[in-house]
Amino acid sequence: MKSRRIVVSDEVCIGCHLCEVHCLVAHSRSQNILKAFKKESPRPLSRVHVEEDGPHSMAVRCFHCEDPACVSACLTGAMHKDPETGIVSSDPERCIGCWTCIMVCPYGAPVRDLVRNIIVKCDLCPDRKVPACVEHCPNRALQVEESA
Repeated sequence: MKSRRIVVSDEVCIGCHLCEVHCLVAHSRSQNILKAFKKESPRPLSRVHVEEDGPHSMAVRCFHCEDPACVSACLTGAMHKDPETGIVSSDPERCIGCWTCIMVCPYGAPVRDLVRNIIVKCDLCPDRKVPACVEHCPNRALQVEESA
């Protein structure tokens, strides 16, 4: 099976944060932008965040590493890598909110969900053909790369 990952062309990222918005909506119960932001409680979290430094910006997300430090460091086995797809995931039922994965991730990809005391991270939107952040990026700074 092919593995896929999101690659960023930071030279064309304009820091619009639409990747964050649409990631949040894609991971909401309602799948509706207004309801996700205004009515859902707890509010869903985006699994991507935009870092900005002056005119430079880029989307920070999980790289689904070949040898993920977060998986090795996870105390409960909540972080795991699918051997077929290469997707690194977190099981919310096993996550104890120790934040060890956050400390060891060189990319700052795991996000704290302080309401549920777990982490959330990019799952490449498994129910979508194209991840929400990629689909809605106006400058195509985010692209899906597939490999055998």
